[in-house]
Amino acid sequence: MESLYHQTNSTLKEIEQCFQRLGQIGPQEALDVENAIQVKITQANSNCDRLDVLLFKVPPSQRQSSKLRIDQLKYDLRHLQTSLQHARDRRQRRQQEISEREQLLNHRFAANSNAPNETCLQLDYELQHHTQMGNAHRGVDDMIASGSGILESLISQRMTLGGAHKRIQAIGSTLGLSNHTMKLIERRLVEDRRIFLGGMVITLLIIALIIYYFIVL
Repeated sequence: MESLYHQTNSTLKEIEQCFQRLGQIGPQEALDVENAIQVKITQANSNCDRLDVLLFKVPPSQRQSSKLRIDQLKYDLRHLQTSLQHARDRRQRRQQEISEREQLLNHRFAANSNAPNETCLQLDYELQHHTQMGNAHRGVDDMIASGSGILESLISQRMTLGGAHKRIQAIGSTLGLSNHTMKLIERRLVEDRRIFLGGMVITLLIIALIIYYFIVL
């Protein structure tokens, strides 16, 4: 079980390195890297399923700590899967912008009948305004997607903390931890929950201000 756990943990580190490459390569290469990331995530999820089965073979005294480590792997994989989806969305939007730009540059404008040597470029104010609005909307979509990812991560973290609280209590009763130590752990969990709620409120306020600024104003 330990070898499989370390193998899965190494796979997560490889995935993080692949994400660092995404911001430094072109769209076509990014597609290949995204596919490689998806393969690694699928393999890591399969390893986690095997770890869940092997968990029952661990001695009861070590089972709780082993389950905490496996749950952390699953949480990291969910976060990486969400990040991969956001990266795919950004790449598709970039490809669409490049395609629209190429269509505009390759468009043949009609010659002016009064001046044969001149071309009639009908790029008026409304077209520029439409382009600016499209860019603004895409920027808002990116920010909303990023905020959604943060909220999903915070929700997953809250669920993980709740499960960890119950497991820590079980481990404490098994190992005979003192009441003072258990109170310190519970106080830390309460503080983490307050930070979680504060982060959600601040994130929602930022998203609301961004939407108001780009759409209403």
